[in-house]
Amino acid sequence: MHHNEGGTGAGQNLPESPAVSERHGNVTAGIAVAVEGLALSYGQRVALHDVTFSVRAGTCFGLLGPNGAGKSTTLKILCGLVQPDKGSVRWFEAADGHPQPGEADRGPGVAGSGLTHRRIGYVPQEVTLYDRLTARDNLLMFGSLCGLRGRALEARIREVLELVGLGDRAQEPVVSYSGGMRRRLNIAAALLHQPPLVLMDEPTVGVDPQSRHHILSLVRRMTSSGVTVIYCTHYMEEAEAVCDDVAILDHGRVIAAGPLPELLARHAEPKVYLELEAPSVSPPVLFGPVSPHSDSSEAATLSETATAASAAAPVPSGAGWLYAVEGRDVLGVVEALARTCRAQGLAVRRLETVRPTLESVFLALTGTSLRDEA
Repeated sequence: MHHNEGGTGAGQNLPESPAVSERHGNVTAGIAVAVEGLALSYGQRVALHDVTFSVRAGTCFGLLGPNGAGKSTTLKILCGLVQPDKGSVRWFEAADGHPQPGEADRGPGVAGSGLTHRRIGYVPQEVTLYDRLTARDNLLMFGSLCGLRGRALEARIREVLELVGLGDRAQEPVVSYSGGMRRRLNIAAALLHQPPLVLMDEPTVGVDPQSRHHILSLVRRMTSSGVTVIYCTHYMEEAEAVCDDVAILDHGRVIAAGPLPELLARHAEPKVYLELEAPSVSPPVLFGPVSPHSDSSEAATLSETATAASAAAPVPSGAGWLYAVEGRDVLGVVEALARTCRAQGLAVRRLETVRPTLESVFLALTGTSLRDEA
């Protein structure tokens, strides 16, 4: 059994995540976006410094960071809404590093010309809809801006409204919509022209659990059909649920990046959780190296005089205790605790491994200080 560390509550009722290796099986060959050395300053304030990452085609790439880290600024540069001071963005490269057929836009500097921009769907953090118009009329306007007309536009409007679960609400004015419905319609507008790359900036802020579940399921459906998604969020449970690769930004710099499993393995170790039937009883303290082949005398010792400096002292967590593995064999720690509890007559309610979470890695890398910068 596995126990998860932490959790914000923001990602409750998330769709069950398939194994990362299974998600990687749907990856299209090549690179959708390659960002190199992006830098941008507003006067004396550095917004981005040497931001570099690449996004594999057909995957969901998580762009993570605290408030003010540079996530939204990076997305705006990719959309061409903001010009960087320096750096380059290359688009839709095949596996051999050459542009895919029909791609003319790979130069340095801005995000690209009209050709590239027509292949991008952008879901901004702020909902950009006209309240007095119906959902259908909003999409008619956005679709016409994308060059869609007539029956093709009408058919696509029906498709995207069904996709976001609003097919039966098309004729209602947006002013009557809930926050979650507005967010979903915002996404529908970005999908009208069937872009192969979708940029999503905090798409679940302020939504109800049902809308959040629907949006995350939609992201999965998009990547499984070959669409590339750059998913910008500070909800770590959401990123774990949908992202294949992630980059963590802080103070305008990329401080960690890579496939999600590798990032978790590199920056966090598993722990072991112990919960006793009698909560008032002190938990065991483990000493020295522990392996699954150690005998009980050398694997673990319970001592009232043990100090934290000389032992793997447990840390309170909920109704039980967490043990840091600290390079030792996790199975050995579990077996050592089981033997010690049995030898001491301690009744065990739960004994299980705790896998590292993206949230624990994120906090370890960015700290726990409040970030109130917009």
